[in-house]
Amino acid sequence: MATKLVDPRREQILRFCARDPVERVFLEDVARRGLGRFVGLTTGGNELAALCHLGVNVVPSGRGCGAFAREAARSAPRMLIGEAGAVTDLWAAAEERLPRPREDRPGQPVFVIHDPPAAGESGLRPATLDDLELLMPACAAAHEQELGLDPLTRDAEGFRWRTRSQIEEERSWLWEEDGVILFKAEASAWTPDAVQLQQVWVDPEVRRRGYGARGLSDLCRLLLEHVPTVCLFVRAENDPAIRLYEAIGMTHALDYRSLLF
Repeated sequence: MATKLVDPRREQILRFCARDPVERVFLEDVARRGLGRFVGLTTGGNELAALCHLGVNVVPSGRGCGAFAREAARSAPRMLIGEAGAVTDLWAAAEERLPRPREDRPGQPVFVIHDPPAAGESGLRPATLDDLELLMPACAAAHEQELGLDPLTRDAEGFRWRTRSQIEEERSWLWEEDGVILFKAEASAWTPDAVQLQQVWVDPEVRRRGYGARGLSDLCRLLLEHVPTVCLFVRAENDPAIRLYEAIGMTHALDYRSLLF
């Protein structure tokens, strides 16, 4: 069947994402917010067989993602990330066009929860701009732990702007006592069907005391009042985080793969 690269319309993107709202939560979120650029792949009709977001992060989804190799290379991404099969297809076609990755992370499990967990009885609350100075080092540490780069060295002002924007967009939550963060997390994507969390964090000096499970339970309970699913993904070797997610009732739904440049 003949395939064709297209500049997809918003309604095409949303129909494509609706077929797998957890795997494609980021793609739907940025499409609804009008952010970034997309390229799509059709197989003879109006419906998309595959989709790719082109930006600092290139995010493919669907079947036949190798067709996006030229456009992905032109984006000069810092990361390829998405469903493992889609990323693998794209990387196989784009490998000669892109630098050698500094890190390849296959098999990153995506965890989901649909039913509210038991109440954590934490002090979880939405972050405010008064929390910005407290959150900045924690968000930077979580970012460095996840991506291996210190954002305060690479682009301090840009990272501060992004952290502030998450607070202003009501996508940041924390539980703190006496200036110590017992739990914090942000939403990296939010659609009518799912919220994807990122940078789940507890200050190192108060870890292994149950604060992470309590805070995450309360955050999931809060979000599940608004959407049917909460999800997140984690590095495959991060056993403590995986145990935490499983302890509150999250289950492994699919795998992502990340290539970091």
